[in-house]
Amino acid sequence: MSARLLVLSPPRWPGLVLLLLLLRAAPGPRPGAAFYLPGLAPVNFCEEDKKSDECKAEIELFVNRLDSVESVLPYEYTAFDFCQASEGKRPSENLGQVLFGERIEPSPYKFTFNKEETCKLVCTKTYHTEKAEDKQKLEFLKKSMLLNYQHHWIVDNMPVTWCYDVEDGQRFCNPGFPIGCYITDKGHAKDACVINSEFHERDTFYIFNHVDIKIYYHVVETGSMGARLVAAKLEPKSFKHTHIDKPDCSGPPMDISNKASGEIKIAYTYSVSFQEDKNIRWASRWDYILESMPHTHIHIMNSLVIVLFLSGMVAMIMLRTLHKDIARYNQMDSTEDAQEEFGWKLVHGDIFRPPRKGMLLSVFLGSGTQILIMTFVTLFFACLGFLSPANRGALMTCAVVLWVLLGTPAGYVAARFYKSFGGEKWKTNVLLTSFLCPGIVFADFFIMNLILWGEGSSAAIPFGTLVAILALWFCISVPLTFIGAYFGFKKNAIEHPVRTNQIPRQIPEQSFYTKPLPGIIMGGILPFGCIFIQLFFILNSIWSHQMYYMFGFLFLVFIILVITCSEATILLCYFHLCAEDYHWQWRSFLTSGFTAVYFLIYAIHYFFSKLQITGTASTILYFGYTMIMVLIFFLFTGTIGFFACFWFVTKIYSVVKVD
Repeated sequence: MSARLLVLSPPRWPGLVLLLLLLRAAPGPRPGAAFYLPGLAPVNFCEEDKKSDECKAEIELFVNRLDSVESVLPYEYTAFDFCQASEGKRPSENLGQVLFGERIEPSPYKFTFNKEETCKLVCTKTYHTEKAEDKQKLEFLKKSMLLNYQHHWIVDNMPVTWCYDVEDGQRFCNPGFPIGCYITDKGHAKDACVINSEFHERDTFYIFNHVDIKIYYHVVETGSMGARLVAAKLEPKSFKHTHIDKPDCSGPPMDISNKASGEIKIAYTYSVSFQEDKNIRWASRWDYILESMPHTHIHIMNSLVIVLFLSGMVAMIMLRTLHKDIARYNQMDSTEDAQEEFGWKLVHGDIFRPPRKGMLLSVFLGSGTQILIMTFVTLFFACLGFLSPANRGALMTCAVVLWVLLGTPAGYVAARFYKSFGGEKWKTNVLLTSFLCPGIVFADFFIMNLILWGEGSSAAIPFGTLVAILALWFCISVPLTFIGAYFGFKKNAIEHPVRTNQIPRQIPEQSFYTKPLPGIIMGGILPFGCIFIQLFFILNSIWSHQMYYMFGFLFLVFIILVITCSEATILLCYFHLCAEDYHWQWRSFLTSGFTAVYFLIYAIHYFFSKLQITGTASTILYFGYTMIMVLIFFLFTGTIGFFACFWFVTKIYSVVKVD
């Protein structure tokens, strides 16, 4: 495929899917890793004396927000007292980047293609510990080293990575590198301090004030077009430069004692080198980062086995038990036989009796449908490569825009079911569908944002963006929900295959396992068993700042989850109907929706066992954002369970002869 076809801006909007199919973007390195569609058109570089309109000589380095696995609070680069760019245009950020707290800014690090630099001084920072302002800056720097905050640098839309050896001879490429590290007062080396034996002074911070950057490039086949950058790697180092004006990058590491006083000078330097790499092509330049990430290719078999086992069970029940039941029921012609009805046919006159709290159930179903379609479409586009890591913030932008545009199905489903439940307060139904679930999410989100504002974090959403989100909700989503509800109420109520009796049937005493609560608790186990492996990697990408790229596998897990939720609910629904309990509506929603409770328990376990988050604000933020995810997951899984059970009940009662 000619590179000239890709001179488009980043494909952020789903409408470009036809273009993707026409261009036939090259697939990624592994099945399940999704297609790779580069986030930007390739940029060609050449030496200073050969630069032209088609190829440029200057390579810009951008800096992103700094984050830590020990804190949920990211900070902008400018919040720290590092070398700042004198001028430079800040790249525009999309909605997804703003929501995720990404803040990309120009840096003072500028390179010329194929021009090597050794120990070049960027700037020098001086601190006088007796000055309150300087002391505050230094304390903030120390605190960030203590919490292992990481730089995230970008060259040509590629993360600058720090690659190092881990166990079993594997090499891990981290798309970030630490500010520095700390040796405790007991001599214990924390985090990155283990990489250098010279870091040994107790109760001392060591700052990485020098970076060795190596840029790999691939010469374009035509020859006249210059070269394309395929990788950028660095190695952080620490030097206490003896001659700050003319640094030589030698000598002992740059240490800052916790008890240091007087004047402290930190000189920031860098070296840059270039190397041609003929093996890496531009379209697959992200592979070396992704290949070093942990994989789930084997673990997904676990989910598939559960689904196959469950599908076998459900199919057996459907084909054998139901077939026998229906045949037996339909053979009953005499009056004597009809009086001896048994099993699920007994409740045919009550099976479509409207549930209690039908208003709330219909509102949940509307919101759940909105989330279900949004998730499906987002993952579908992610599989096609539109939302690859190269396209920063595209995943979140796509999800938010889809959610806003899917107000119509939400209003339609809520209105349709509310009408079938015999409800007449259609105005209340529409208003609750528009505002209840989105309102809870926004209120939680707003409280989290207030905490981020108070902490001065870059993840705090600017006031203008909050207004824009509210405008999307009130001006687009709400009117679309009203339109959907209008058509939903205008249509005739859903026709049921059997009539409902006027007098409700007495439900007999239930055994332990057919009571509502045990069934609901059991129903959530199987769907959760399918997703919990993938859940670990998703939580890692959110809280441990690892890249998530396995959208192909995630889409497969999504399909597995839908099947498992449906089958578990149908299975339990059948048992309850056989026990003559016809209250299936809420139970079907809560049975698969209970998966969200297991998700919450797992998130709590993950917090205490995998994360090293410290501080009250970070803990509140973690659980605040987790509650949003749990609510969305509850609506999503509950809706799947209800629709599966609704289809099942309609199907079985439509094939039985009822007098």
